[in-house]
Amino acid sequence: MPAASVLTVITSWPTMVYTVLLGVVLIYWLLALLGMVDFESSGIDVDIDTHADASPEDLGTLASYVVAMGLNGVPFSIAISLLVLVGWLFTALASVLVLPLVPTAPLHALAGGVVLALAAALSIIVTARLVRPLRGLFVTHTAQTNAALVGQVCRILTGTVDERQGRAEVAQRGASINIRVWAPSPNPFKRGDRALVTDYDAATLRYRVDVLPIDE
Repeated sequence: MPAASVLTVITSWPTMVYTVLLGVVLIYWLLALLGMVDFESSGIDVDIDTHADASPEDLGTLASYVVAMGLNGVPFSIAISLLVLVGWLFTALASVLVLPLVPTAPLHALAGGVVLALAAALSIIVTARLVRPLRGLFVTHTAQTNAALVGQVCRILTGTVDERQGRAEVAQRGASINIRVWAPSPNPFKRGDRALVTDYDAATLRYRVDVLPIDE
């Protein structure tokens, strides 16, 4: 297709609507590459508690639409970019293959509106399938805090545990965590004993351990 024809297609009805949107998307990603915006900071956030200026009913409706369309789980910028790109491709193809067959200008305008509506619907379906394998890339993993180990059972690794020394391990999924521990003397702890983590001292980065209750 000649360059002039391509330009005519992307600037004519109805493709021009998506062409403008695609231009906005390209500018946004250019700014993201330059570090002026953070694409991950604009995730699809449907948490009612963080939107004090919106009603719970409106946010609940938004959440249901986002989930229903399958566009959740990825940053909003990625979902919108895919929606615009798919819609632009669909309208451009329709402008080349279908709309030239429409005989009159009024019918051409009407057919363009139909194509625009179909493009919006099709872009949602296609984008939902495209984002499905991408969701795993944007899962937020919350790191476990030191204080989270308080209340768990550990196994003593050193021969003795007192106010100055001691180590133990806490069983976790996948791997155990080796921690520094202490306990008031005298105590019965020896290597291999099980103990209860009862406190964490942020100043010394150590955990206090005590004898497990009898029911443990």
